[in-house]
Amino acid sequence: MSFQPPASAPETPGNENQALRQHSSHNHGLQGQSLEDALQKAGFYPRLVSDVVDDALDGRDCVAHLVHLETHFDRAEVRRHITVLVLTADMLVITHVDDQQLDEAGEQIVAQISTESVPVAQIRSVVLSYMYAQPQNYKPSDPVRELTLSIAWSGGQRLDMGPASCGDPQCEADHGYTGTIAQEDIVLRISAEADGLQAVQDAKLFARALRAVNTGSAAPVSHVQSMAPRPRSGVFGNRLSRGHQQR
Repeated sequence: MSFQPPASAPETPGNENQALRQHSSHNHGLQGQSLEDALQKAGFYPRLVSDVVDDALDGRDCVAHLVHLETHFDRAEVRRHITVLVLTADMLVITHVDDQQLDEAGEQIVAQISTESVPVAQIRSVVLSYMYAQPQNYKPSDPVRELTLSIAWSGGQRLDMGPASCGDPQCEADHGYTGTIAQEDIVLRISAEADGLQAVQDAKLFARALRAVNTGSAAPVSHVQSMAPRPRSGVFGNRLSRGHQQR
């Protein structure tokens, strides 16, 4: 059973908030919320995740970030997974974190973490899929209800297959199968209903910044002044591997 303690445990809230504020190198100007604030809001081992991300950045400045927390219910079990995307001038750093409870009492818990650093020049495509409610009544002020961000860099492909048809509802002939192939190394689905409208907007801003860096165009103008970067923290060792295919 996956177990997530409250954000204030095991550290006291004051100590944890102070430690997160020290990671000023994670602040950026594209979104109104710093990376530390986003990790604290997610509440999934924010201090640990912040340290691991800082180590993976290797002293680089954060241009934009995206934090996505998933919660899955499997019968009586609650499983959580956090994905953190951090964009720098030349790298996309992806961090995945899961936890696992080793005993029924919940006293023995381990965190499984993987990080991957992808040169932005290697990114082949950035795909955004939008979902709007009641499109017949669309107005420019209507918010996006759901957004899916797909990023491909290694040539990994997903194949979706299904029975083919000829369009005749009375036809019972076997037309074989049809399918689509999509290139994707990571896929994040952000819903306004589950994650909030601001989370959808943050995903759009992150994708815009990623496209700008990937194509070498000028990045969007910053609206919040970034703080000076702090010295790097110690190296986080023994990272556990994890695939980046969205569950």
